[in-house]
Amino acid sequence: MADSADFTPTVNSQSPAKEEQGGGEGGGGSEGDVKGGLTDAQRGVLEKCVHALKHAKNDSQTLAALLLISRLCPASELDKPTLRRIFEAVGLNLPARLLVTAVRGDENSGLPPDELLSLGTALLAALSTEPDMASSPQLLTTIPLLLGILANGPVFNQQKREAREQHKVGQSPDGEVQSANISNPDCNPASVAQSAEETENSKKKGDDGSEANGVSTSQENPPSTSLDAALAADCYLVLTVVCALPRGPEQLLSRGAISALCQAVELNQTLSHEKGLTLLGSLLSGRNKDKAWSKHTPELLSLLVRLSKDFCESTDETRLGMCGQLAQFLPPAGVAVESEELKAVVGRLWEILRPMVQAKLTPRHIGSILVLSACLLDLYGWEMAGPPKFCCLLVNRACVEVRMGLEELPGNDLTPEVQHTITGCYRIMEAAIEQACSPGVPQAAAPSQSSIATLSLQQSRQVLGVLEEAFSGLMYFLQQVEPSRYGDPFVFATFRSLCSWLAEETSCLKEEVTKLLPFLINYTRSHLQGGILEHSLADWMVKMSIGEDRGAWTGREALRYLLPALCHLSAEEVPRKVLLDVDTPALLVDFLSQSWTFLRGKTSVASTRDPSMETACSALLNFTVTEPERVRKDSCFRSLEALLSEALPLLVNKPRLLVLTANCCTLGLMIGRLKEGGSVEAGQRRFLSSALRFLRSALDSSSSPGPAKVSLSWEDSWDDAAELWRLSLQALGGCARAQPSITTLIREEGWLRHMLAMLHQCSALPDQLTQDALQEALCALAERCPVCKQEIGDMMTRSSEGALSSMKKLKKSVGVK
Repeated sequence: MADSADFTPTVNSQSPAKEEQGGGEGGGGSEGDVKGGLTDAQRGVLEKCVHALKHAKNDSQTLAALLLISRLCPASELDKPTLRRIFEAVGLNLPARLLVTAVRGDENSGLPPDELLSLGTALLAALSTEPDMASSPQLLTTIPLLLGILANGPVFNQQKREAREQHKVGQSPDGEVQSANISNPDCNPASVAQSAEETENSKKKGDDGSEANGVSTSQENPPSTSLDAALAADCYLVLTVVCALPRGPEQLLSRGAISALCQAVELNQTLSHEKGLTLLGSLLSGRNKDKAWSKHTPELLSLLVRLSKDFCESTDETRLGMCGQLAQFLPPAGVAVESEELKAVVGRLWEILRPMVQAKLTPRHIGSILVLSACLLDLYGWEMAGPPKFCCLLVNRACVEVRMGLEELPGNDLTPEVQHTITGCYRIMEAAIEQACSPGVPQAAAPSQSSIATLSLQQSRQVLGVLEEAFSGLMYFLQQVEPSRYGDPFVFATFRSLCSWLAEETSCLKEEVTKLLPFLINYTRSHLQGGILEHSLADWMVKMSIGEDRGAWTGREALRYLLPALCHLSAEEVPRKVLLDVDTPALLVDFLSQSWTFLRGKTSVASTRDPSMETACSALLNFTVTEPERVRKDSCFRSLEALLSEALPLLVNKPRLLVLTANCCTLGLMIGRLKEGGSVEAGQRRFLSSALRFLRSALDSSSSPGPAKVSLSWEDSWDDAAELWRLSLQALGGCARAQPSITTLIREEGWLRHMLAMLHQCSALPDQLTQDALQEALCALAERCPVCKQEIGDMMTRSSEGALSSMKKLKKSVGVK
């Protein structure tokens, strides 16, 4: 070896591009093409070099062998097996030691720290192209060092740096680089963590040891330390390769990648904007976005302010290319929403986007603008979007893009970019339908006239009109979908968007909706029964769907979106018949069963409300009320009874699940009233016992002689549960009429005695509907049970002024004047 100055750039030239080519032009061929560009003599030397690598006794010999290989032939002329042999021979210990030695600034290393860094990062970049190496724990331990280099530059101890400038690199008589400390066994990858901590501390303290007050250097200012472009490229290559691993983003996040990369951008370090922002965007996409923002809110918010400022100050043409990148750096919905800084950013972005939405643009450019608009809507809804006229235009442009995109099908597959655009447009449409179908907002509540809530009647009709046309296109598209495409993520995105429309608006396009019902039911059944590869679908939805809930994916998710529409449609005769033809009740029972199993297994069941289970109960209740013969004959309702008899005894002790409990109670009693005679079975007895205990807990007469009140345990849920409580009482009366033996259980459980005592003590019930429902149940007991009739009559004789005395129908039933 001649000298270190000649050696260093040669090794660095191997990375990262040439090493990456190893599997390309020269390395991607067949076994017969191996080393096809080498002579026999070169092949022999190459084999000797590889042998020397495997048997090197110190780092100097390893580096010398690598130098010979790099000069002998480019990496592009080496096949993958040969590259792998070289990688395995070099290993990760050497580059890790090089980095540690450089960061510590050891004076006896034999090479200046900047050359050690170049060597170390070059080797890591080359090694990281091999999948097994990229996922190695040894390589992962170097991540904090690489991040520190990118964030701060090659910062070394000042005194040691000055000393090194006064001395030449030591060299032995035979020309070998003096690398005793590099080869020192004590300087191994296990010490990387300590060096990384030292690097992290250097971020927080200046050269004089004083605490830093934060990063404030603007983009125009040069970085505090110069970072070689090749070295930076090597660092970013390693980090990018790690990020692409299955758990790569988590590995980077746990090692401080967000803070380091944000600082690199803030300090305008080498390649921070070209490669650092791209890597940050990857880390902030998908499942890690919530975690990153919750942990690094100040840094990410500062970065967003900077990027939004660049966006606002750029030319129109530049802005078009920045929209997609800027959308990546917006926080997820619900994070930092109270931040005045974030509100200011969103306000400025809307000011820039309004004229862009109004301009004539190509589909590619308008797509990125609409996706960014959808992200902004996720944060603050229509509140900051602009005047009603602009909101109408935004919705109209989204609907046009959806119709144009879906008209390409069938026959032509949409590109991922077009799918991304359409999915963003779906979010705008969903936000519009939610607002357009919500109750009107009084003008006094919206004096700013700056949101879609202040649309005129004509504007609302226009919005609903374009939405109707777009959703008609969605239904046409879904009609063409074959079962083999049920796992297509874009199909799911389209299905989900349609469900948001059907949940709010089922009176329009009734014929098309009814025609589509078999597909919707079969699609949700495929997901519920596990026939779809859920993981890939869930990952895609997180990345592609704007505002998608990032919770754990289950097969129940598809049906959750459809449930509100099923609740409406099952109450109407024509669509209900179609739903029965495709066995929808069995699907709902299966969903309830799976959901109950999941709910029961949660440790915090008492604090968890599941509206989807309540909605499923409501849809089943519609079938029970309108299709009694189907209920009597369909075996799925027997399964439902068994499920309810298991669930209700546990639910009655969960006050925060009171609305679900009321749904289960009502549904079970409504099914019970369809039975004919016979004795009370064990499961039914268990259910009825819990139902009676639950129903009598709703009212409290402890304030007598005043009126009865809704009990404290029911008070918060009374608006949602009151009608269910009344239906349950009516159904209880129906059960008594259908199965008179039930009256004995009602008396034994003390329900009748409790209710009569309450009615005797209180002067009135909360409202007339409550009194009518309770009177209906008592009349049924009086009709079917002589003992109950006697007890009711005795109490009414003694109650001349209480609530019981005002029940005229009941008086007539028991013969009391």
